[in-house]
Amino acid sequence: MKEIKTMNDNINPTYYRKGIETTDYIVSHSMDYLSGNCIKYMTRHTYKNGEEDVCKNIWYSAKILQKYYKNDHAFKILMKALDEIQQENNNES
Repeated sequence: MKEIKTMNDNINPTYYRKGIETTDYIVSHSMDYLSGNCIKYMTRHTYKNGEEDVCKNIWYSAKILQKYYKNDHAFKILMKALDEIQQENNNES
């Protein structure tokens, strides 16, 4: 597959193309939407949105626990933790 690169690639920035492309990794492992987003947000958190991307990863991970492992207790704990983080961040603003 030929890679198309531009000087300012907003669709596929360089942090997704280090080593194996993030999308290629996700597809090669036949990941679903939830799992793929976990990979995406952890790949980019140090380059783009920091804590916000880590929180998005936690949110998707919690949904995986709820959907595939029927672990509503873990889901609720993680959702509560994310709410507390958001409240703390709002109070600091």
